Amino acid sequence: MSEQSDRETEIGEVIFEFLSLGASVKVSAVHVATRTEVSIVGPEKASRVALERTALAKLRYVLKKKKAEPGSSGIVC
Repeated sequence: MSEQSDRETEIGEVIFEFLSLGASVKVSAVHVATRTEVSIVGPEKASRVALERTALAKLRYVLKKKKAEPGSSGIVC
Protein backbone atom coordinates (compact mmCIF):
# COMPACT_ATOMS: atom_id res chain seq x y z
CA MET A 1 0.00 0.00 0.00
CA SER A 2 1.37 3.43 -0.84
CA GLU A 3 0.68 6.83 0.61
CA GLN A 4 1.45 10.14 -1.00
CA SER A 5 1.94 13.54 0.60
CA ASP A 6 3.25 16.86 -0.65
CA ARG A 7 5.81 18.68 1.46
CA GLU A 8 7.16 22.19 1.05
CA THR A 9 10.87 22.21 1.95
CA GLU A 10 13.71 24.69 1.64
CA ILE A 11 14.35 23.28 -1.86
CA GLY A 12 10.73 23.69 -2.90
CA GLU A 13 7.88 21.23 -3.22
CA VAL A 14 8.71 17.55 -2.75
CA ILE A 15 6.33 14.63 -3.14
CA PHE A 16 6.95 11.51 -1.03
CA GLU A 17 5.58 8.08 -1.85
CA PHE A 18 5.75 5.07 0.48
CA LEU A 19 5.50 1.48 -0.74
CA SER A 20 5.64 -1.45 1.68
CA LEU A 21 7.72 -4.37 0.43
CA GLY A 22 7.62 -7.15 3.02
CA ALA A 23 9.76 -6.08 5.98
CA SER A 24 11.00 -3.02 4.07
CA VAL A 25 9.56 0.26 2.83
CA LYS A 26 10.57 1.94 -0.41
CA VAL A 27 10.39 5.73 -0.19
CA SER A 28 10.50 7.83 -3.35
CA ALA A 29 11.02 11.59 -3.20
CA VAL A 30 10.28 13.75 -6.24
CA HIS A 31 11.41 17.37 -6.56
CA VAL A 32 8.46 18.92 -8.36
CA ALA A 33 10.31 21.81 -10.02
CA THR A 34 12.95 19.64 -11.69
CA ARG A 35 11.13 16.28 -11.73
CA THR A 36 14.20 14.71 -10.13
CA GLU A 37 13.34 11.46 -8.33
CA VAL A 38 15.32 9.43 -5.82
CA SER A 39 14.44 6.31 -3.86
CA ILE A 40 15.63 4.69 -0.66
CA VAL A 41 14.71 1.43 1.06
CA GLY A 42 14.45 1.24 4.82
CA PRO A 43 13.10 -1.05 7.52
CA GLU A 44 9.34 -1.23 7.91
CA LYS A 45 9.70 -0.39 11.61
CA ALA A 46 11.50 2.91 10.95
CA SER A 47 9.48 6.06 11.58
CA ARG A 48 7.93 7.86 8.64
CA VAL A 49 9.83 11.02 9.62
CA ALA A 50 13.19 9.21 9.62
CA LEU A 51 12.50 7.69 6.20
CA GLU A 52 11.43 11.08 4.78
CA ARG A 53 14.56 12.75 6.16
CA THR A 54 16.78 10.11 4.57
CA ALA A 55 15.05 10.39 1.19
CA LEU A 56 15.17 14.20 1.36
CA ALA A 57 18.89 14.15 2.19
CA LYS A 58 19.52 11.95 -0.86
CA LEU A 59 17.40 14.25 -3.03
CA ARG A 60 19.36 17.31 -1.86
CA TYR A 61 22.62 15.49 -2.63
CA VAL A 62 21.50 14.56 -6.15
CA LEU A 63 20.23 18.08 -6.89
CA LYS A 64 23.49 19.62 -5.65
CA LYS A 65 25.55 17.16 -7.70
CA LYS A 66 23.54 17.82 -10.87
CA LYS A 67 23.85 21.57 -10.38
CA ALA A 68 27.63 21.29 -10.08
CA GLU A 69 28.07 19.20 -13.24
CA PRO A 70 30.02 20.95 -16.02
CA GLY A 71 27.72 22.37 -18.68
CA SER A 72 24.73 22.18 -16.38
CA SER A 73 22.36 25.12 -16.28
CA GLY A 74 21.16 24.03 -12.84
CA ILE A 75 17.83 22.92 -14.29
CA VAL A 76 17.28 19.18 -14.39
CA CYS A 77 14.53 17.63 -16.49
